[in-house]
Amino acid sequence: MMILFTAACLMAVSAVTAYGGESCTVCHRVSVLGVHGKLPCLACHLDETKTLARPGAATGGARGCTGCHRGYAALFSHAMATRARERQFVARTFGTADSHFFEKNCNSCHLQDCLDCHGESGHRIGTATDDSCLDCHKGYYVGSDYRGMAPREDNMRYQRGAAANGETFLKMLPDVHFEAGLQCRDCHSMQSLIAGRKAAKNCRDCHLVDGDVIEHRIAAHMNKLECYACHSAWGAQEYGTFYLRFTDSPSRDDYDLRGDNREYVKSAYLKRQDAPPLGINSSGRVSPIRPEFIAFFTAIDHDRPVGTENRLLAAEWRAFFPHTVRRGTVMCEGCHDNPRRFILERPEERLYELRKDGLTLSSFWDRNGQRVVNGGFLPLERYKTMTKKSPAYYKAYVEKWKALVNRADISSPR
Repeated sequence: MMILFTAACLMAVSAVTAYGGESCTVCHRVSVLGVHGKLPCLACHLDETKTLARPGAATGGARGCTGCHRGYAALFSHAMATRARERQFVARTFGTADSHFFEKNCNSCHLQDCLDCHGESGHRIGTATDDSCLDCHKGYYVGSDYRGMAPREDNMRYQRGAAANGETFLKMLPDVHFEAGLQCRDCHSMQSLIAGRKAAKNCRDCHLVDGDVIEHRIAAHMNKLECYACHSAWGAQEYGTFYLRFTDSPSRDDYDLRGDNREYVKSAYLKRQDAPPLGINSSGRVSPIRPEFIAFFTAIDHDRPVGTENRLLAAEWRAFFPHTVRRGTVMCEGCHDNPRRFILERPEERLYELRKDGLTLSSFWDRNGQRVVNGGFLPLERYKTMTKKSPAYYKAYVEKWKALVNRADISSPR
């Protein structure tokens, strides 16, 4: 009887091997669904004796995928996978206090496998969706703002209301492109990411400049500003990012903050969700900027601070592109008579007295001691020139207000 059973198994294996040259499914009872449903197992797993268990893993160069999807291995050299910028920031800041800070606090989200975006199971490969993107591009990372979601404060009492991708959020205006049904991949194509670019196209690749718009008739606006310098309705901003490191300190339990890290707690001095400050980006154009990060660190051992409390490790800003585009813009004085928006806050207009709180910066909106790592602050002389009220400025200003008043008269019920 045993001989007959063994013979039957050998015949089955031989039959399967002859059909498609593989015998995987004799032992592995799996069904492959989706676009790869008709492929043989070895199209992805490559070899029966030296089977590639994870065809899309970065550690193996995603060899099981790139045999067909040529060039896509380059994604694992992209910022999404290497997170080189974040690692460099941590190395020169928090890493000086704790060499393992990145692994403890920042290592949860980086591209490790094709399945990170294309489904949890290699046997059910799917097209990457916006939800796939927002699994990582959320909170303070540009992405969730596209849907009108802003990060909440860190204290647990604010973790209420709507939630998405594991985080609660404040409801804000979404991007007009989101309202029109555009998805992430419509601008951020795979080919552009493979090439190391952030996007496949820019605003003017799709949008013709409307010369009837008053702001578009001003040459300096068109030549010196990014479109989103004016058209970003809001941007998430975090002023003062604090990390406290606890060692043998029961007081850790007194901090009712997000996260289950027993060694560290993180909080912010202030979070804002309004029109972001403006500076200069790496292309030399006026662009939104925000702190990334104004970082403070305190070590606490046996419930006592060790060394300097709230030690300033970095005061760095970055030019960025808020995905909160709207048709309208701020009024003229939103930029031309707004020194705070250019990190030139006047002392007499200061609301937050940081030094009275024991911090070394005088103000978050005072550029002294701070820098923009991928650009710069708008030069002071350039700001002074911009704020001069020329006859052309007043003419455009009056025309703008007339247009607004006339529009209100038409739309307002009587």
